[in-house]
Amino acid sequence: MEMNNPIGELMRSTMENVKNILKVDTVVGDPIVTPDGITLVPISKISVGFGGGGVEFNSKKGAEQRPYGGGNATGVKIEPIGFLVIKEGVVRMINVTPPASNTVDRIIDMVPQVMDRVDAFIAKQQDK
Repeated sequence: MEMNNPIGELMRSTMENVKNILKVDTVVGDPIVTPDGITLVPISKISVGFGGGGVEFNSKKGAEQRPYGGGNATGVKIEPIGFLVIKEGVVRMINVTPPASNTVDRIIDMVPQVMDRVDAFIAKQQDK
């Protein structure tokens, strides 16, 4: 996509600013260690919407001085969804959002618990 015009520059600038917001630190927060040795890691969900457009008008002054009109908009929503709780090598997810409303979301919510059970099973098998 070619962006060698004022509208393209406007969109490029906006995308750079959005990219600065959408860093890993925004999704996975800094760990918090409690006095009793439990580590809490905040987890957030990010939703982004972006749109833009513009037009160049005909001008009697030539192509190098064509008037233009344009604009763009970006919406970013950062929503905390829970905490990873790490205690004695066991990781659990504590959700702060309402329960999942469909099967796929429920499966995704259960992944940390399933992984813990698989790890415990493997450890038990290795001890035998």
